[in-house]
Amino acid sequence: MNEAFSTLLRTASHEQHVETNTSTFMTDLLGGGLGVEAYARYTEQLWFVYEALETDAERLASDPVAGPFIRPELLRRGALERDLAYLRGADWRATLRALPATEAYAARVATCAREWSGGYIAHHYTRYLGDLSGRQIIRGTAEQAWGFARKGDGVRFYVFEGIGNPAAFKRGYRESLDGVRADDLEKQRIIAECKRAFALNTAVFHALGEEFPLTA
Repeated sequence: MNEAFSTLLRTASHEQHVETNTSTFMTDLLGGGLGVEAYARYTEQLWFVYEALETDAERLASDPVAGPFIRPELLRRGALERDLAYLRGADWRATLRALPATEAYAARVATCAREWSGGYIAHHYTRYLGDLSGRQIIRGTAEQAWGFARKGDGVRFYVFEGIGNPAAFKRGYRESLDGVRADDLEKQRIIAECKRAFALNTAVFHALGEEFPLTA
């Protein structure tokens, strides 16, 4: 591969990325057509995915392939739990419910975390780099539409307090991707898993769209 792996990863998954970001549910949410209940339900689904991503993070920190990507300043589960406590109340765990599509997504992430560090990187990349990039739009929408305090309760998931310069952090992350310990065949497998990650995420959006159809 003559092209940088981070570039290959981005370009190969571009179509799936666009499909995810332009899903009906996300378009309706960002357009202000859906209420705070839809946002809270979406936040619940995120918890299951990040639970799968971060349960094995401490162990993976010493993995030769995944280790360079395990950064404590990225971890989101604690922030999600604070947001859910604000959105759902102190007993939020009692009513937490994963959609079948979310269960499938989280199960795949957990399998990669346990069995295939290259695949784990694919899911790590699609989630965390997206959180630092385009998904920041969701925070702005939530603050404006439902009056959440800026970078406060309800949107803490989108606030990376340990990352002072997101652009520099993302450059460093991409450098880690370019230096990943994998041969060309393994890199192709990681790219395929990245596409799968976007497809799994899109399936969650489709399920949420069915649960929260935009009414005229």
